[in-house]
Amino acid sequence: MQPPSPIRAIAFVDGQNLFHSAKASFGHRYPNYNVRKLAKAVCEAQGWELEAVRFYTGVPDAKDNAFWNHFWVAKGAQMGREGVHVHTRALRYRTKTVRLPEGKKHSFVVGDEKGIDIRIALDVIRLAQDKAYDVALIFSQDQDLSEAAIELRRIASEQNRWIKIASAFPENPRHKTRGIDQTDWLPISRKVYDACLDPRDYRPKA
Repeated sequence: MQPPSPIRAIAFVDGQNLFHSAKASFGHRYPNYNVRKLAKAVCEAQGWELEAVRFYTGVPDAKDNAFWNHFWVAKGAQMGREGVHVHTRALRYRTKTVRLPEGKKHSFVVGDEKGIDIRIALDVIRLAQDKAYDVALIFSQDQDLSEAAIELRRIASEQNRWIKIASAFPENPRHKTRGIDQTDWLPISRKVYDACLDPRDYRPKA
């Protein structure tokens, strides 16, 4: 089918996935992106009109991790003021144990943000059924979301209209990076990413 004109896009941003990808690719030490600017830059490069930005992240309880709780509450509030739809889930910490090559066991605490990928997939499908967009632009490399891409093609067939799903992710110059299977891949260069940084630092002051 022929694409519509204009082509409407909604950005779905997995905040933790985007941060860890930017850290591995570009060396950024904390989530310093401005998701609205970044989504707009990617859309403009493709000739799409950005309709909305939806942001998803796990947030730890203040008693578990006061630093990151303060950061995400402050950053989330600012994104909300900028018109971003912010969705948060409680981030739970658990102890993980691994066996080292020399045979010793090492235990460490990791954060677990259950349900973020499911929430993104549900919103991608729900908004497609509502005909709210033509392009689902997902900022993530989570392969669990490939199932949503398959479902989106079924919806496009049922509605007899053009729908695209794309995954955007920081381009790692050191090794080949992958997008989500069953989607169009849109690597983000460091130049584009660094042009979309948030000048505010939401980390609590010492």
